[in-house]
Amino acid sequence: MKTNKTILSLLLISAMSIATIGCKTSSSLKGGAIGGAAGGILGGLLSKNNTATGVIVGAAIGGSAGAIIGREMDKQAEELERDLEQAEVERVGEGIKVTFDSGLLFGFDQSKLSASSKSNLDSLAKTLNKYPETNIVIDGHTDDTGSEKYNLNLSMERATSVQNYLIDKGVNASRIATRGLGESVPKSDNSTESGRSENRRVEIGILANEKMQEEAKKAEGED
Repeated sequence: MKTNKTILSLLLISAMSIATIGCKTSSSLKGGAIGGAAGGILGGLLSKNNTATGVIVGAAIGGSAGAIIGREMDKQAEELERDLEQAEVERVGEGIKVTFDSGLLFGFDQSKLSASSKSNLDSLAKTLNKYPETNIVIDGHTDDTGSEKYNLNLSMERATSVQNYLIDKGVNASRIATRGLGESVPKSDNSTESGRSENRRVEIGILANEKMQEEAKKAEGED
């Protein structure tokens, strides 16, 4: 009934209040869940984009200021490409996307970080701490094996494990937002094992925060 749908919509909107760091509360987003510091502009970007790439593109300011940010991101991307041996590093617009195969971070059906994965995350944390004027989005993804609810929970737990490790390594918690997207955003065809393997991943979006954008706009005006 229409009334029931309206009530359900209101309940979903209420559920999208932002969770604080350390809380287990999450909010719904296009079949996913949000946690961490997702307030302000970043929170709005997360609610409108269901991929790390979309968030990065949505945050772009363009023009000469965007080019200034892009040059700063080039430096970070070069360092990440050099130091992250088990990750794919891509420059996207005015940001960076880092993709880890979940199998390199976690054991099968697990959300606890493996010992071998920590050296990569140590290097990632080092670079993130070197360039503090960025926001960070951590997205967990799964293949479609198992129930949708189970995959959603597992993806959120994995994203949170990465977040917590980075925080332990000194990355400011206020910079980070986590999302569990489960099986809702496949990268490849789930009908093959190779496709399912590609879908089991953690994507990390790195984008300019408001301070970095304002500094770039100021520099643009001085040119």
